[in-house]
Amino acid sequence: MKLAVASGKGGTGKSMVAANLAFTLAWTGEVTLIDCDVEEPNLHLFFPAPATTRDITIPVPSIVEFACKHCGKCAEFCQYGALTVLPDRVLFFPELCHSCGGCMLVCPKNAITEVSRRIGTLSTSVPMKGLQLITGTLDTGSPHAVPVIREAKTMAGHNTTVIIDTAPGTSCPVVEAVDGCDACILVTESTPFGLHDLQLAADVVSRLGIPAGVVINRSDGKDDQTIQFCTDHDLDIMMTIPFSREIAAIQNRGDLLTRARPEWQKDFCSIFFKCKALAGRER
Repeated sequence: MKLAVASGKGGTGKSMVAANLAFTLAWTGEVTLIDCDVEEPNLHLFFPAPATTRDITIPVPSIVEFACKHCGKCAEFCQYGALTVLPDRVLFFPELCHSCGGCMLVCPKNAITEVSRRIGTLSTSVPMKGLQLITGTLDTGSPHAVPVIREAKTMAGHNTTVIIDTAPGTSCPVVEAVDGCDACILVTESTPFGLHDLQLAADVVSRLGIPAGVVINRSDGKDDQTIQFCTDHDLDIMMTIPFSREIAAIQNRGDLLTRARPEWQKDFCSIFFKCKALAGRER
């Protein structure tokens, strides 16, 4: 079972839901929690533990200067502008390269090879029995979030319950993280911005063909518009978490709601069973 936890905007409590769900399920089975918010991963703050880290790299072109005749074929092929051919040299802009390898194929002089370029890291830890945490971290300044997310998902395998904490929004990294999941939990809040961005996120998962439900976090009791939207779009409201000073204090000290208040574990278990039902799986 592979679940994504997403939100149309930042700060709704997406990571909180993912962390509490993973903590709860780990008591009764094997869970892999993946932090795919690779630009600002934070799940390791809730689950501190020694981690093993390795580099994530992508292949990029390297010009063999003595063989290059500056014909410009590589630059003509590259639709991303990563290569510019001048009369006496070739300029390469690695931030624009999509690692397609096409420039190497079209070079008539075989003057292009590939080298590895680091774009981020992948860390794994086991903070508690039954729980594996995989954290993808994008290097500062790198625009290549998708390969880091793809590698993190690959490392998780298919043998456990997998919970994926996505980046906020609806951009390419979110699509990559959500793609292939059995169900998605959309986390929103009781604000006009929360509703607007919920609409965007719901549209994305719908287009991907992924069934979804909604968690309303920090509810002020004025959720009528959100409830109406969910009703109109056949989205189950799986749980409503109230706007609470106590819950905020638990989060602010780096603790988990289900760890500080174990009675909440049944609510997060209920979310999991509802996701299994959405995905068409038996209990």
